[in-house]
Amino acid sequence: MVGEARCQRGRKEKTSFLIVDAQSVSNTDTAKQKGYDAGKKVSGIKRHIAVDTEGLPHAIGITTANVTDRMGAIAALSSYQDSLTAVEKVLVDGGYTGQPFAQRVKELIGASVQVAKRNELNKFVVIPKRWVVERSFAWLEKCRRLWKNCERSCQLSLAMTALAFIALILKRS
Repeated sequence: MVGEARCQRGRKEKTSFLIVDAQSVSNTDTAKQKGYDAGKKVSGIKRHIAVDTEGLPHAIGITTANVTDRMGAIAALSSYQDSLTAVEKVLVDGGYTGQPFAQRVKELIGASVQVAKRNELNKFVVIPKRWVVERSFAWLEKCRRLWKNCERSCQLSLAMTALAFIALILKRS
């Protein structure tokens, strides 16, 4: 479905550039699976997404919040590696820094990793292309069911996230 949406916009079916990020989401009382993200002080889950420059998803992963961004991204990319064969470069933030992560991405999908570090800029500026993935998270939060994790399992949360992206793609086409 993402490939068709890209073709309608005059792009190639498969992307060569991905932007990866994670979002910690609080759980409601009904959720069974949860972890604690000490950095964000959130008890719940993490959504890991890899989007193209238009914000369309190419990989989605849901883990408990205690899973690191790097490990969650690796899991999401490995689940979709067959459809990511054309990817040449992956843009990430400082939370994904490290040679082991870059090496694992290279092994999985054959792409190089570029880290956009905010601390190298001496003032606040929007990091080029990083805002695209943040906009995709904002689109997800427009779905009332996703502003907080209401699902009992990570699998159901993944399905609801994918459904939200499908609705977005259908609305935009």
